Amino acid sequence: MSKFVDAGHTVIGCGRNAEHIAMLTEQLGGPHRFDVLDVTQYEAVAAWGADVIAQYGPPDLLVNNAALMNDSKVLWEIDPEQFSNLMDVNLKGMFYVLRSFVPAMVERESGVIVNFSSGWGRSVSPKVAPYCSTKFGVEGMTLALAKELPRGMAAVPFSPGAVNTDMLQICLGESAKGFSSAEKWAEVGAPFLLQLGPGDNGKSLTASV
Repeated sequence: MSKFVDAGHTVIGCGRNAEHIAMLTEQLGGPHRFDVLDVTQYEAVAAWGADVIAQYGPPDLLVNNAALMNDSKVLWEIDPEQFSNLMDVNLKGMFYVLRSFVPAMVERESGVIVNFSSGWGRSVSPKVAPYCSTKFGVEGMTLALAKELPRGMAAVPFSPGAVNTDMLQICLGESAKGFSSAEKWAEVGAPFLLQLGPGDNGKSLTASV
């Protein structure tokens, strides 16, 4: 977040972790805004989106980055409820955010939409089948959206590469420590996202450290 703020942008965000949201609010303050929100609840997302647009206008850059990782198991051992949860957050939650913000962006005929995908949305590995399913869905949804947008806009499925996060640690364990931290990635990732424009519409992009 701080890299976007340092570049002079107003940042609005949401998440389910109330403690993290409170920390961001305290650290960054106004005019930035952070709210506790569960993206799997469409009515709540739609109400939040309408309130944000009323206060700030349509976003210039919409970043969709909510995701869960499944337990490291073969597909036939995955709990059905966990599979549903991944679909709800990783794919349906992303759609709910798009549904809440994109109409205003289309009406204005400007803005860039970045839907976080993954290397596992373009290739596969064992024991991540549910996650791969959602990220292949993100790729397809975003590339189809790109063909629907008016000129002057862009929709991009974006893979950040391997970053040492809690999610990667679920998959790789201690090996995840060999990859860049989220803070280090942001030094490259934030400027990369900010320079995206209409010419990038429909491109599957990657920015790794």
